[in-house]
Amino acid sequence: MEKHIVKVLKTEFVTHNVKRFTLERPKGYTFVSGQATDVSINKPELTDELRPFTLTSLNSDDHLEFTIKIYTGHNGITEKLLNVNVGDELIVHEVFGTINYHDKGLFIAGGAGITPFISIFRELTKQKDIAGNVLLFANRTEKDIILKDELDAMLGENHIDVLSDQSPGKTGKHIDRQLLKQYTGPQIKNYYICGPDEFVSAIKEDLIELQVPEKQIITEQ
Repeated sequence: MEKHIVKVLKTEFVTHNVKRFTLERPKGYTFVSGQATDVSINKPELTDELRPFTLTSLNSDDHLEFTIKIYTGHNGITEKLLNVNVGDELIVHEVFGTINYHDKGLFIAGGAGITPFISIFRELTKQKDIAGNVLLFANRTEKDIILKDELDAMLGENHIDVLSDQSPGKTGKHIDRQLLKQYTGPQIKNYYICGPDEFVSAIKEDLIELQVPEKQIITEQ
């Protein structure tokens, strides 16, 4: 299996629990926006603990980038990534297909499910072809929204945040069938969904109930 040891060039938090890693790019390493690779930490006890993460950089960049949600409390790989910083090493493997962009459409993301869409939107912005795409982005609170400012800059009013926060003074909302109905129709040819398994299944079921042909629904492969 192809693997490359790469140094960490930069790390930073983009939300309270999402950490961005900028890495060296191996010579000849290529990918398509929306693709992922298995990543491990280059320490003897961790090299075989591979986890899939989506690349959020562009194939034209001189570096690799991952934007990773950190889950604490169970000593998993993302928690160990908290202690990975500049000068440390990660191991990246061959890329594999997750969500491929076909044409303009409705993007539906839940939490860290936004990551394959980040690279897709950046590439479309670079190509000046992002107009006509719409994003429904589900999170609990505004502080959980990954790269909100950049998404606003790229998509403008076509970036719609849906927040489930029901704390005092807040009206929690979800991406449900009623909301989806406002954004479906014959003018939409592609529906891209990414997020937790339960989220993806529920959204897909709702879209089918709204008479969206299953062949137009694109999920992780």
